[in-house]
Amino acid sequence: MSPIAMVTGAGSGIGKACALALLAEGWQVFLVGRRQEALQATAQAAPGAGKGRAHVVPADVSQEAEVARVFATVRERCGRLDLLFNNAGVFTPAKTPDEMPLEDWRRSVDVNLNGAFYCLSHAFRLMREQSPRGGRIINNGSISAHTPRPGSIGYTATKHAITGLTKAAALDGRAFDIAVGQIDIGNVASDMTEKMAAGVLQADGSVRPEARMDMDAVVQTFMTMARLPLSANVLFATVMATKMPFVGRG
Repeated sequence: MSPIAMVTGAGSGIGKACALALLAEGWQVFLVGRRQEALQATAQAAPGAGKGRAHVVPADVSQEAEVARVFATVRERCGRLDLLFNNAGVFTPAKTPDEMPLEDWRRSVDVNLNGAFYCLSHAFRLMREQSPRGGRIINNGSISAHTPRPGSIGYTATKHAITGLTKAAALDGRAFDIAVGQIDIGNVASDMTEKMAAGVLQADGSVRPEARMDMDAVVQTFMTMARLPLSANVLFATVMATKMPFVGRG
């Protein structure tokens, strides 16, 4: 039987690329995201037989009831889950703390943190009950899980919280053969980072272009983590454009 994975935010960018890599290696993949059309496009982009192993399940991960429905679908169709890629996230417009609208703060927390917790919680429940027991959860952190950019308080606070979520869940997962790790990604070439090639605000107030890396570097790192046996875990992995400002940022 093919191993079973779930990827949130699977309609574009990192989620789409990693979901397609899993499908290419024979996994069944539940594609989760808010936009059904985008998820269908991911499913149709799967190579050959991969199209038949792609399960499109639209949902807003910030809503616990919708996450519960997604996991009920996984139970009904497959009865287990071997891998969760907790990837869905939002980056609201850059603002200083006094200028940030409360709705942007709440949206950051609801999607980036609460959504990740809802998915992790339901995955834990399924993984500890299934037979064989256990599974792997990979949380998408960020360079901002360690060091912020100017005007990114909502994103940075929630991504720092993801690091705590990863550490606590990795500890709690030991007893149930659940391996939890985090991939921190910096400046991958995507629609979200196009402006970085032209110039982005730095901590010293200047605007300078930043290097970006190919998506394949992220996919290779993610797949290395996903392929590991449950007896091994990459707790934290940082993959970034070699010349991006991270070490020494600020």
